[in-house]
Amino acid sequence: MTPADVIRVAVVDDQELMRSALRMMVESQPDLALAGEAGDGHEAVALVRSRRVDVVLMDLRMPRLDGIQATAAITAEQPGCRVIALTTFDLDDHAFPALRAGASAFLLKDARGEEIVEAIRTVHAGHGVVAPSTTRRLIEHLAAAPVEDGAAIARIRAVLTPRELDMLLEMASGDTNREIAQRLHLSEATVKTHVGHVLAKLGLRDRVQAVVLAYESGLVRPSRRG
Repeated sequence: MTPADVIRVAVVDDQELMRSALRMMVESQPDLALAGEAGDGHEAVALVRSRRVDVVLMDLRMPRLDGIQATAAITAEQPGCRVIALTTFDLDDHAFPALRAGASAFLLKDARGEEIVEAIRTVHAGHGVVAPSTTRRLIEHLAAAPVEDGAAIARIRAVLTPRELDMLLEMASGDTNREIAQRLHLSEATVKTHVGHVLAKLGLRDRVQAVVLAYESGLVRPSRRG
């Protein structure tokens, strides 16, 4: 494995014990390397600016600059850097704003080490991850807003083909490519291709951002899809 193949991970948490646990987890994997550590959002932003960082494990509740603000700054300045938001509570109000700010994943801190490692690899490959226990809650939270953004919906419909629009609606269900493929009687490869087109045309990093856009625009509602 060459250095270019190694995923460089930054660990950001205001608790030294948590940083230590995450650091050991990263260093135990042959395809991961520690890019650095930070104890708050300001340090995290400075770290990403000064070093090559592929993925950030980001605590959301920190002093000075919290994880949401740090995530927004990092993803705006370094669009190739992925952020995994880590939180203690399943219903943490910080989680949803973090996804809006650009995080590609949301996981609980008590997730198994292999889950976090797999999430690092997944987001680095360009996909999004939301803990299974919170996927539906995320959708319900986003869908609760009654506002419908007509301009955003018109833009979405203008840039997507009918098939791609259908695929966005399917993605908004929170289902995997395999589940969508089975429901639509398509191959998983075909679904993956359509998903890629949707993300590219809408300028989205991953399917988590697609779910956020579909619900926040009002394109999808709990009782009305499309």
